[in-house]
Amino acid sequence: MTERDRPVIRSRANPQFRALLKLATSSRERRKIGKTLLDGEHLLQAYEQAIGAPELLIVTPQTVATLHRHDHVDSIIVAEALFAELSPVETPSGVLALIERPQIRVAATGSMIALEAVQDPGNLGAILRSAAAAGFARVLLSPACADAWSPKTLRAGMGAHFVIPIEERVELAARLVETPTPTFALTLDGAQSLYQTDLRGDVIFMFGNEGAGLSDALAALAGTRVSIPMRGAVESLNVAAAVSVCCFEKMRQELFSAAK
Repeated sequence: MTERDRPVIRSRANPQFRALLKLATSSRERRKIGKTLLDGEHLLQAYEQAIGAPELLIVTPQTVATLHRHDHVDSIIVAEALFAELSPVETPSGVLALIERPQIRVAATGSMIALEAVQDPGNLGAILRSAAAAGFARVLLSPACADAWSPKTLRAGMGAHFVIPIEERVELAARLVETPTPTFALTLDGAQSLYQTDLRGDVIFMFGNEGAGLSDALAALAGTRVSIPMRGAVESLNVAAAVSVCCFEKMRQELFSAAK
C-alpha cells in the first residue's frame, strides 16, 4: 500500500485526533503528559538535530510525500480541515510532529533571563531565541508567563527550546534571593544606562510584563536597575526587543573585552 492509499482521518470523533486536539489547545494537558506539537519542517528538523526522532508525524493528503524523509517515524494522515484545527497558524504547513518535552541538562553556572508575567507566546518564543543565540544558560519563567511549550511559542522560538533549559512556574523572588549572581532589572526609570553598565561575567537579567513591566517587588531585589537609552518619541520597547538588546550588549562587551 502506497502512502496515498493509506486511510485518512476525516472525523472529529476519531480518538487519536481528539487526543491531539486536546494537546494542541490545552496547556494543562501538555504539562500533564509532558508532550507537545511542533508545527512545520523547520522545527521538526531542529528537534531531530538536537534531540532525536519525534513520537508521531501528522500530515495531510497534500503533504504525505514528507513521510518519505521520515520513514522511521510512526505517522497518520488527517484531512486538511482537521489539520487546520491542530495547527497554531492561519496558513498550516501541513506537517506536525508529536514530541516529548525534552529534558535539557541545566548548567551549574551561567547567565540567566528571568521573566515575570510575559504573556504573549510570540514574545516568549522570540525571547528564548535571543537568549539561546547569545549563549545564555537558562530562562526562568514566573507562574503567570505564557506556556513555553505551546505550539505558538515553539514556532516563535525557531528551535531555541531544544538547546536552552527553560524552567517554568518559578517563584522568582525566592530564586533571586538565593543566588549570588549579579542581577539587573530592566525598568523605564533605570538608575543607569545599559551601555554604561559592566555586564561581563554571569548575570541575571529581569524583565516584566508587556503592559505593566517589572513589579516593584521584584525590581527591588535587583542589585542594579538599568534602562535602554532611546532617542525616539516612543515610550518603551517591546519586551522581546528589549531582551535582545540586553543579551547582545552583554555579548558585545565580552567579545570586545576578549579582543583587547
